Amino acid sequence: MSTFDYVEIPSDAIRLQSSPASNPVRPFTKISTSLPSCSTPAAAAAAGSTTFSPAKSLSTLLLNTASIPTSASPRKSNTALLSTRDPLSIPITTVNFRRFVARVGPVFWLQDRVEEVLMWRCGWKYTSIWIASYAFLCYFPRMVLLLPHVTLAAIMLSTYPTPSLSESISMKNPPAPIAPPPSEGSVDWQANLQAIQNLMGAFSDGYDLLLPLTPHLIHQSTHTSLVLTFTLLSFLFFLPVLPLIPLRLLFFVLGVSPFIWTHPVTQAQILPLLKAAVNGGIVKGGNANVTLTSMTSSKYTAMKIKLRRWIDDDRLDDKHWGAEMREVELWENERWAPSPSSSSSFVAQDDHDIVGSGFDVGDGSGSALLGAGAGTWSKTNLKPADRAPWTRARDGWSGVGGEVSNLTFSLTPGWAFVETEGWRPDVQGSWVSTASDSCSASVNDTVLGADDNGWVYTNDVWADPRRIPLEAWKVSGMTRRRRWVRRVYFDPALVESA
Repeated sequence: MSTFDYVEIPSDAIRLQSSPASNPVRPFTKISTSLPSCSTPAAAAAAGSTTFSPAKSLSTLLLNTASIPTSASPRKSNTALLSTRDPLSIPITTVNFRRFVARVGPVFWLQDRVEEVLMWRCGWKYTSIWIASYAFLCYFPRMVLLLPHVTLAAIMLSTYPTPSLSESISMKNPPAPIAPPPSEGSVDWQANLQAIQNLMGAFSDGYDLLLPLTPHLIHQSTHTSLVLTFTLLSFLFFLPVLPLIPLRLLFFVLGVSPFIWTHPVTQAQILPLLKAAVNGGIVKGGNANVTLTSMTSSKYTAMKIKLRRWIDDDRLDDKHWGAEMREVELWENERWAPSPSSSSSFVAQDDHDIVGSGFDVGDGSGSALLGAGAGTWSKTNLKPADRAPWTRARDGWSGVGGEVSNLTFSLTPGWAFVETEGWRPDVQGSWVSTASDSCSASVNDTVLGADDNGWVYTNDVWADPRRIPLEAWKVSGMTRRRRWVRRVYFDPALVESA
């Protein structure tokens, strides 16, 4: 049995007898390794381009990616400034960056809240409250002096403890301590690092956006003299006008302008119209009025449809609101026939028959053909091989029997038409596109739309859909289609009665 000369064994300790078969001495394990070699600069650069891992120390990351500074103070200054307080050092950079990442969270929290208000992310009510508060400050500008008091009071009131009736704040139950900064590698720490990364990218994007404008300000462009002349003239113009400018109104307009610019309606509707006007009139040299008028007409049509749907929803009964509702569609087909002896009003005769039969034909009573000559649109002009005057599907062959005022339109048992509204024409024509002659729109196809009354014009074989008929079609023949929609609702009582 082996003894230990360097360990004091207590007198009352009992020794454990080892097994004779076991070897008390543990042999060392042999490990083979190669001699260290000097790494090349390319290998060092490749090793420094590794991705960040939360388990990796931030100091290790900085030491792997940053080069050792050659100068302790690269920024030369004769006075003591904050930017030159400490010399350039990798350890100081590592410590300060680690501290900055752990403590910068409230700054990005405030940035997120400002972005939510400015970009209308929390709804119009939330942003409108801030706009109203800003308008109040513009009308009473001296209230700005009370903003620090309001801010401190809001912070203390929002964090005021509200104990229950059985508990109270006392020395036995002290309030919870302030949470320390997040530790390196935690979820909050990584969130702060992500925010720093995105902020650096946004700052770089803004810098690159303003960089092309700097030559005009530092006399590296031929336009510098013009900018300087305009600046001096505007300064001399505004100098005597300053007492006449309403500062309250001016600051209100300047403060509300960013909210108007970032409003969803401005971004989705107004800016596309302005871009279309610029692209059509300046960039492409085309007719901007045509593009702007067509886009404005489509927006106006969409607004009319929404207004009509709101009116129809207001007329619904309680049984309609609680039931499942769907839309059914009906297709109207007509053919144009030249009539030299008729007048040139180009009014569809069948449109007059539709009035008063539960069909809403819109503002007008037909569609005129520009320069098409005398003729009449009618279902009686359809050829024997043409599609039926009224069809259930857009293919044009599932006909519906009966007259205009009494169509045979069967529904599945349990479904019934909404009694408070009638058929509505699809004046947008969203069903027709440049895909094919079947007028089945897909994702990548261009929607052509319909005219003011919902008509989509085609050639003699019901192909080549267009919003306005071609002049050559009056010789070869032309047709048109219109889609009608009406809402239906499900009533379980109708199933039981059936």
